Amino acid sequence: MCEAFVGTWKLISSENFDEYMKEVGVGFATRKVAGMAKPSVIISVQGDVIRIRSESSFKNTEFSFKLGQEFDEVTADDRKVKSLITLNEGALVQVQKWNGKSTTITRKLVDGKMVVECTMKDVIATRLYEKV
Repeated sequence: MCEAFVGTWKLISSENFDEYMKEVGVGFATRKVAGMAKPSVIISVQGDVIRIRSESSFKNTEFSFKLGQEFDEVTADDRKVKSLITLNEGALVQVQKWNGKSTTITRKLVDGKMVVECTMKDVIATRLYEKV
């Protein structure tokens, strides 16, 4: 099922991302730089291991995981989190937990585009990517 996500995706629009980063606790300077970045996301699958790499002028990040298995992740803003990614109705649902906090990042395919919803408490950011 994850094969549909495989490929290189370029950010084409972003809504409410600064508010989301603020809710997560990202500092002002980092938010400004990250908000201007137009990352490419490269998703690959090898066996049962999925790899998600994000490349931008701000920072490159990469993590690999198996569905349903918790793993350690260092986020682009240097948070050390425990992540768990599951496949739920065709969407990759990622829950990051750190310091008693939790955020959910949902990646789903809609009309050939990848819609990424980042949710922290009642703040939702929507980022839209198209396949390169």
